[in-house]
Amino acid sequence: MILTSIASGSSGNSILISTENRHFLVDAGVSRKRIVDTLRSLSVDPAALSGIFITHEHIDHISGLGVFLRKYPVPVYATGKTIDQILGNSSVGQVDPSLFSSVLPDHPFQVEGIRVEASRVLHDAADPVCYTFSDGREKAGIATDFGTFDDYLVEKMKGCSSLLVESNHDLNMLMVGPYPYPLKRRIMGNKGHMSNERAGQFLSKIIGEDTRHVFLGHLSKENNYADLAYETVKVELSLHGIDLDRHPVSLKIASRTEPTYSETKNIHQV
Repeated sequence: MILTSIASGSSGNSILISTENRHFLVDAGVSRKRIVDTLRSLSVDPAALSGIFITHEHIDHISGLGVFLRKYPVPVYATGKTIDQILGNSSVGQVDPSLFSSVLPDHPFQVEGIRVEASRVLHDAADPVCYTFSDGREKAGIATDFGTFDDYLVEKMKGCSSLLVESNHDLNMLMVGPYPYPLKRRIMGNKGHMSNERAGQFLSKIIGEDTRHVFLGHLSKENNYADLAYETVKVELSLHGIDLDRHPVSLKIASRTEPTYSETKNIHQV
């Protein structure tokens, strides 16, 4: 399975998961143009997406959803509470409610032969989840917007060959930065966002023999930067026995402003 980050950051998130002949979006938090341009650069027809999977209703994950659906009415999957929040959000605009299907965490389901599972995460949203996708040979996972992790989430994300995990902030930058203290507390809390150190600790528990591609995503523009996130996570992994100079895993930073590719740019012809 091939993972492409269309955009990942506090200003907008959208990730493409591709199998041999199926394509799925996780979130649509950037403009339709950015999504469509990236899909077409990969020879993926936007109208042929097998589904859009929404993690939660915050605007950086749904800002482009309504505009996209009015042009390309593809299926959308999210938890029931998240769907209610989306349909009640005036900024999304008019969308066809029949496009939406409710998913239940911990209840895997099939979409065009691909096993999809939603798993609960802790975040300050109505009913946030992360997702894994499996074609029976490989597994891909997206886990962002959560303040902490536990054994439950570790088990759900194990076995991924490709994954994107949040590495939102450097704790020291956050603490000395310009954010008001209540916002700092929210970000650092269990329902906030993952620090670089915690991302490294989480990854140390889920990187396995099959893991080949790891993206660090949802980096804060104000409280992080790419080299710092990369080096911090690399050190944490080393402390837990995973040497990136020896382990066959590619660690990349998912850009806020442009697509980031795990492998070749050309995925499939439509």
